[in-house]
Amino acid sequence: MKIAIASDHAAVDLKAELAQWLRDEGHEVADLGPATADRVDYPDFGYKLATAVASGEAERGIALCGSGIGISIAVNRNPACRCALVGEPLSAALSREHNDANVLAMGARLTGVDMAKACVTAFLTTEFGGGRHAGRVEKLSQPAL
Repeated sequence: MKIAIASDHAAVDLKAELAQWLRDEGHEVADLGPATADRVDYPDFGYKLATAVASGEAERGIALCGSGIGISIAVNRNPACRCALVGEPLSAALSREHNDANVLAMGARLTGVDMAKACVTAFLTTEFGGGRHAGRVEKLSQPAL
């Protein structure tokens, strides 16, 4: 699977570890930055990740920042993205099964490496359930204002 991954400065170490692990697992990984722990703004990297997923350059995305909150908000600004902020594998699996999430967000200050890997595994291996969920998911990209 082709996976795009991006973070802010607070999550650069977790991003590097997950990117290497995903490559070792046989995935193609596009690391969208940043490359160092120098201060950056999470919206810039969230938007970059959202563009990669929305355009089809990546099948799925992983968004990381200190809490996961800010970057998930940035990703979800793109109507083609359904980014779920999770901290454990059940939520990651349900984000796929019920919401057809295409981006997973986590907080590096809140989620350890082993738990992050468990979340990513659940996210990548769970299929969308369709059925009663399909109409709801469709509405996510077409908000009635």
